Amino acid sequence: METTMFKKTALFAALALAAATSFAAETIKIGSVLSVTGPAAFLGDPELKTLQLYVEKINAAGGVLGRKLELVHYDDGSDAAKANSFTKRLIESDKVNVLIGGTTTGATMAMAPLVERAKVPFISLAGAVVVIDPVKKWVFKTPHTDRMAAEKVFEDMKKRGISKVGLLSETSGFGASGRKETQAVAAKYGITLVADETYGPKDTDTTAQLTRIKSAPGVQAVFVFGLGQGPAIVTKNYGQLGMSAVPMYQSHGVASDEYLKLSGKVAEGVRLPTPALLIAKALPASDAQKAIVTSYDKDYRDRYKAEPSTFGGYALDALNLSVDAIKRAGSTDGEKVRAALETTKGFVGTTGVFNMSPKDHMGLDLSAFRMVEVKNGDWQLLK
Repeated sequence: METTMFKKTALFAALALAAATSFAAETIKIGSVLSVTGPAAFLGDPELKTLQLYVEKINAAGGVLGRKLELVHYDDGSDAAKANSFTKRLIESDKVNVLIGGTTTGATMAMAPLVERAKVPFISLAGAVVVIDPVKKWVFKTPHTDRMAAEKVFEDMKKRGISKVGLLSETSGFGASGRKETQAVAAKYGITLVADETYGPKDTDTTAQLTRIKSAPGVQAVFVFGLGQGPAIVTKNYGQLGMSAVPMYQSHGVASDEYLKLSGKVAEGVRLPTPALLIAKALPASDAQKAIVTSYDKDYRDRYKAEPSTFGGYALDALNLSVDAIKRAGSTDGEKVRAALETTKGFVGTTGVFNMSPKDHMGLDLSAFRMVEVKNGDWQLLK
């Protein structure tokens, strides 16, 4: 009798231990859909590499809430339709706890309705303001908005006495939204758009559009709103047309060394707003972001033997914000994590200092942007 009782007790203990071990081993799943290939690959590739690097680092340091992180990722090939189908898979089959991704605005907007219905916290890496305005309960983002980029550029133009501008924007989600926001805030800064041209994301020449801008009455500057290879093509065409007397501005959609490589010497003098990461070494020691951007710069270079990009920084911020929210929530429960994200305050990232609220699911202001100029083939911080 005693032997039988002992065996039962031992069996229950073994089952309890197995259950506890299984629970402890359960991972926290971070789902991701990124444009690792296709036209937006120069954005998505560093995003994925960053997530892989830091999930590994977080796990090596003990994980989160005593559990390991598991990154489940898919490449949408810069195709919004694929982003939608992969998001459905991550939610329904992979059962992820948090979603990071949407390299482009098009991909993000294809993903958003799914995460809203499934009630999964989602942090987008896309730039357009439409991602978080109007506010969507389950959708957040880390990059500055296109509206902020236009305002930062116009602030600089105003300082230089520029009031008549030729706008050239891409017809993609990011470029189209950027055009709309540029038009909306121009008058606030005393800017008149004397030309308003567009180009397609697959166009290989924009000389016709630039020629029309060049001949616009009183044009004093060109503002290009796009991402990928398009802005570099525009820059080369600008050089070929001998337009150096008309200053060129770009958006944060080209805040990467890849733009310098693709554009070459003709990019000299181009100005644009960027996160602090692009000019990490130029930041004073007192800058709140100095530590995080220099640390990320070193970690990325050490692992990949390549320069980090601001786009990878957006992914790092999304991951760190997710981890911070899970820790503060003390749980992976979707609503608790969402609520924690929404109350993020004073969180220092590579993109800026985040202060979110129920009315602001990004939490950045214009101070998170730094104006830079291409000088001697490199980025120079403007004072």
